[in-house]
Amino acid sequence: MRSAELKVPARKARAAPSGTATYKRIVLKLSGEALQGKLGFGIDPTVLEDLARQIKEIRELGVQVTVVVGGGNIFRGLTTSSATGMERATADYMGMLATAINGLALQDALERAGVPSRVQTAIEIAKVAEPYIRRRAIRHLEKGRVVIFVGGIGSPFFTTDTTAALRAMEIGADVVLKGTNVDGVYTDDPATNRQAKKFAALSFFDVLKKGLKVMDATAVSLCMSSNVPIIVFNLHTPGNIKRVVCGELVGTRVANKT
Repeated sequence: MRSAELKVPARKARAAPSGTATYKRIVLKLSGEALQGKLGFGIDPTVLEDLARQIKEIRELGVQVTVVVGGGNIFRGLTTSSATGMERATADYMGMLATAINGLALQDALERAGVPSRVQTAIEIAKVAEPYIRRRAIRHLEKGRVVIFVGGIGSPFFTTDTTAALRAMEIGADVVLKGTNVDGVYTDDPATNRQAKKFAALSFFDVLKKGLKVMDATAVSLCMSSNVPIIVFNLHTPGNIKRVVCGELVGTRVANKT
């Protein structure tokens, strides 16, 4: 990346008054593992209910919400292909189908919570989900519906991190929120290194240069070029999604300027 790209003015996140959203249109990136909760595999109904409640909460603030969900709780294409010798493209397509299962489960939880939603897929599964059409997705958001993107970008060899960044660019999102099991980005794995230090803010350039595990390099580069910040935060801390949306200093913020 050329350093000149860092001169693009960054979108500043200012803490809004309590109960007022700073970001009006968001992409919430969830790993498949986030849905398994304490089960260790599959989908934990209590996690789905909590996510639906938190999404309903921010939707009531007037936030337009999209969700990109992974499939690692059911099937991980890269891991499986590496471990078993399965063709990578085949394994990745299987992973895309896993994201559709998760997306439908989340939609069901949202609908039961009274939140209208649509699942849009990048691979054709007409009986269970709409095809991804950018203008239709935006129209759903304008009507107050939550849109869940599944099937990755429809091609193997790309992660759901890249999907989140790409969809954010396409729909004009203000921010990508990446919900994880830790409360931000650290110098090292805090689970194994107690000396690891948390970053409050980072530039995209630093993330790429240091190889920090925020999102994959393709996703980070896309967000960098389109000037869409990424906020990494602990998904499992109650109320965190609302805090982030309202501009509170939660997690680690990655942007063109810090």
